[in-house]
Amino acid sequence: MALYIVKRILWIIPVMLGVLIIVFTITYLTPGDPLTTILGLSYTEELYAEKAAEMGFDRPYIVQLGSYVWDVMVRFDLGNSYITNVPVTQELATRLPVSFRLSLLGICLMLLLGLPTGIISALKQYDLIDVALTSVSLILAAIPGYVLALLCVVFFGVMLRWLPVVGLDTWRSYILPVACPSLAGVALFMRMTRTTMLEVIRQDYIRTARAKGLKEGSIIRKHALKNCMIPLTTVIGGMVATVFSGSIIVETIFAIPGMGMYMMSGISTRDYPIVNGIVVVISALICVINIVVDILYAFIDPRIKAQYASKKRKRAKQAPALPERDVA
Repeated sequence: MALYIVKRILWIIPVMLGVLIIVFTITYLTPGDPLTTILGLSYTEELYAEKAAEMGFDRPYIVQLGSYVWDVMVRFDLGNSYITNVPVTQELATRLPVSFRLSLLGICLMLLLGLPTGIISALKQYDLIDVALTSVSLILAAIPGYVLALLCVVFFGVMLRWLPVVGLDTWRSYILPVACPSLAGVALFMRMTRTTMLEVIRQDYIRTARAKGLKEGSIIRKHALKNCMIPLTTVIGGMVATVFSGSIIVETIFAIPGMGMYMMSGISTRDYPIVNGIVVVISALICVINIVVDILYAFIDPRIKAQYASKKRKRAKQAPALPERDVA
């Protein structure tokens, strides 16, 4: 098991290397010159050439790529902003906790609403409750997070004036930024829970548990839900990345000083170190989440843990035995 975890961690290196190459190449080939943004409209050719040499833009593509990969992978340096000359790492250190807090609350909301509603919908299949929950989930899944955010700003913030729509000053300020990017995840998680639960409750061991006279709540909690966790854990791992990425757009709508506004400012000003740095950080977080999900599989499903244990015993049996020494 430890060897499997080490292998999964080592796989992050080629994945992140590929992300760095792709992101740098895209920004390198993107139309537009960041030097014109830095120098403004009034500059001379000598000043342009001097600034290009200072920032390394006059070097070949492969040299710039190698320098960027070295700085990120070895020195953990994401570069400095073209506009403010502030290190991207320093800026992300203050903005990442804000985005992480919003995403974590969104994931908790997804679990607290999606899991019980999916179980109820499966247990009440084809009833009025099931039809209502399924209809609401389909509507929420069809609405993009930024569209829902704009509608909530207009309705709850402008028309009703119930909730603030700018910043994170009070606990009420968290309601819309957390709910808007998470409701689509709630709908997906609810439908996935319903489908998985319907498959599990039709198994023979569930019928056996009911025949023994066990309470329905105990059957669902101890037998059915436990066997639903493998596919649901996979969905949670994927939805974490979706909620985290969707919160970037929502942060811009609600003027939250997180990674979203920082990335939008980098895109609008062609500040490529900001854009590249945020993409790299999000990619690293997704890789870590995937490793955590893979590790959780072994704790949720005993068959996976037994598989690795059987491989270890098999290798031990195949190892050649040491020759016995003759005792004089």
